[in-house]
Amino acid sequence: MEIGVSTFVETTPDVHTGKTMSHAERIREVVEEIVLADQVGLDVYGVGEHHRPDFAASAPAVVMAAAASLTSKIRLTSAVMILSSSDPVRVFQDFATLDAVSNGRAEIMVGRGSFMESFPLFGYDVKDYEELFDEKLELLLQIQQSEKVTWSGKHRAAIDNLGIYPRPVQDRLPVWIGSAGSPESAIRAGAMGLPFALAIIGNVNPSQYAAHVKLYKEAAAKAGHDVSRLPIATHSHGFIAESNEKALEQFFPSTHARTNFRAVEKGLPPYHRADYDAACKFDGALYVGDPETVANKIIYLRKEVGITRFLLHVPHGTMPHAEVMEAIRLLGTEVAPRVRDEISRWEQEQGMEKAGRL
Repeated sequence: MEIGVSTFVETTPDVHTGKTMSHAERIREVVEEIVLADQVGLDVYGVGEHHRPDFAASAPAVVMAAAASLTSKIRLTSAVMILSSSDPVRVFQDFATLDAVSNGRAEIMVGRGSFMESFPLFGYDVKDYEELFDEKLELLLQIQQSEKVTWSGKHRAAIDNLGIYPRPVQDRLPVWIGSAGSPESAIRAGAMGLPFALAIIGNVNPSQYAAHVKLYKEAAAKAGHDVSRLPIATHSHGFIAESNEKALEQFFPSTHARTNFRAVEKGLPPYHRADYDAACKFDGALYVGDPETVANKIIYLRKEVGITRFLLHVPHGTMPHAEVMEAIRLLGTEVAPRVRDEISRWEQEQGMEKAGRL
């Protein structure tokens, strides 16, 4: 069971001062957060790609490369790269370079993207949303599997037996599929035998994603893949403090401001404190509380949904850097050990029960 952190490197106005930090300052903070995550024993850190003024990470591989030489164990992944509006050759080269700097710790998580700004920026039409992703994923996987590539498609110039360099330290640079929860994405990822990551967001009960994992595993098994070797991750907003009350109060202001900002953009109803409190309950989508509370929610998710990796997305909006660092420290030193110990014990029991039935 892997535990980690994800971020979109947000630079929204501070809810207390109204000031907005620079992109440069926030990027430097994220490098510090990655270094701390490595020091406290977390397994993975993910940075998402966006192309808006309220996000600073348009180049996740560059941000993570800045932290790679300052860390030793933590895996570094995109969360996600918007593959539909990217060049798969360049994506692979960037992350193969990150793999070199980190000595084999890079991963690529790709998705279609829920923000559309990158499409006009790089000259793509949103009406080709699905076709672009499918075509570019095909090319990325060919590059992953072979040093020299011959490929042709509709939205990119053909490649005729050309080498793609550098090659990664790992034999195969891991490529994950990230999804906001569509059943079709689960089936597609399973059929392709690719690691799968689900974003648990909104007013949902996380256990409902067990159905998506079931679809994913069924599709993988049908295609002949070894289901036991396929990682499954979830990404959830959350925050940890020394007490439940403190965590709830510290995480609410930025979450309230950020969620309402997006609600206005999407034409959705306003977000209230009652919505937040409901989402922070045991069956809610927010993982907010003291270490024991958050650990118990992650353990439940592992047992009920079947995940093998959990990413805590923090902060949501702009929060004081010291508070974010403390949440990461608690995740690594108190939450992760509780989760790993309980899951290890539970898996041993499951194995003994299975052996007893044979």
